[in-house]
Amino acid sequence: MSRTPLRAAVVGTGHRARTFTRGLAARPGHRVAALCDPNPARMAFHNRLLTAEGEPAATTWEPRCFADLLAEEDIDEVVVTTVDAAHDRYVVPALRAGCRVVTEKPMTVDAERCARILDAVRETGNSLTVAFNYRFNPVHEKVRALLADGAIGEVLSVHFEWLLDTRHGADYFRRWHREKALSGGLAVHKSGHHFDLVNWWLADEPQEVFGYGRLGFYGPEAGRRHGLRRDYERAHGAARAADDPFALDLASDDTLRALYLDAERHDGYLRDRNVFGGPVTIEDDMAVLVRYTRGATMTYHLTAYSPWEGYRVMFNGSGGRLELEVEESRWQRPVTRVASDSGAPHGDTAAEHAGGARLTLRALWKPPADIPLDVDHEAHGGGDPRMLDALFGPLDAGRAADPGAAGHPTATERDGALALAVGLAANRCFETGRPVAVRDLIPGLWER
Repeated sequence: MSRTPLRAAVVGTGHRARTFTRGLAARPGHRVAALCDPNPARMAFHNRLLTAEGEPAATTWEPRCFADLLAEEDIDEVVVTTVDAAHDRYVVPALRAGCRVVTEKPMTVDAERCARILDAVRETGNSLTVAFNYRFNPVHEKVRALLADGAIGEVLSVHFEWLLDTRHGADYFRRWHREKALSGGLAVHKSGHHFDLVNWWLADEPQEVFGYGRLGFYGPEAGRRHGLRRDYERAHGAARAADDPFALDLASDDTLRALYLDAERHDGYLRDRNVFGGPVTIEDDMAVLVRYTRGATMTYHLTAYSPWEGYRVMFNGSGGRLELEVEESRWQRPVTRVASDSGAPHGDTAAEHAGGARLTLRALWKPPADIPLDVDHEAHGGGDPRMLDALFGPLDAGRAADPGAAGHPTATERDGALALAVGLAANRCFETGRPVAVRDLIPGLWER
């Protein structure tokens, strides 16, 4: 017997929300019944995605009517993909309405909002999942399995370097992420990938954080200092942007034009701002040191202006060393005015000049061993489709989900808070120059 599809609301209909709109539309057990966004043009774009999948168009709602949406549309599940600072505005009422909630990473952007979400989960007992898609990347799962099996004994330290190239890294400085009040900065925004990964890999919790961060490449002052700044506010229609390799050409791509350029008249949001214009209130270079409850330490560095994109992570243990290197893009050509659907910058599609991945086990008293890997540079390393299977079931109801997704431990509100805590603590260190105890940052997390 067929069952009535679960009725879903997608809140926030920007680029990343496409993954969920399409993913839900393709699964017969779910139906996108409502869309919520301040911009009608973006909701219309998502309704076109739905009808292209053979699904009925969803009703459209303004954010101020979110409570009415939940009641009148009989919503079972809510997916929150708004600006990060607004997540709690929808997560909390959806939990209190009895809905299952999935929120994009990071869970939120500050300790106060985090406490509101944790209180709502505790008081209602309802389900909140944070969409940490990198947990579902098969390469990352292989690392976790090796560590859990004791391949290098007790993990004593982690060294983690993440590089965003001048295509992907620059994109955070064109859009709303450049304002720390909206995104929490890259220490918070990237906590949804990097700090959660280490927490998950180690099966441990961060205890104390110290770090330094600065804006050294992007922004008006650094742009002038390095001779990179062009004098324009946004790329569209600006003659000075015509030969600027950091400019984004919204008009050249159907998706970007529909989601942003054609939508500007409704809310004034500019998606193609000058990365060397102001104001920019986030950092582009940061060094972070974390101590975990069982004694391991992590040294982490994020560079958002690298010539290549990828990451290196090394684990030192009592029985040896595990080394992972992933080249997501070996280099970027100096194209004039970036024209893409932002799939590659966001990990949805493989980057130009994608490289490979290498995982090496160096056990004590043994020659190094290269661990076979199945590398996928699309959909966040293959994480997105496997995460969707785990969250909403397989695409084909008669097919078993990917064994790597079935039964996979999805991230809870506690996981979201612990990843967020590292980014928040790092931000505080950037301001004060002093270490931060995680327990002092989000009081009561361990008692909830």
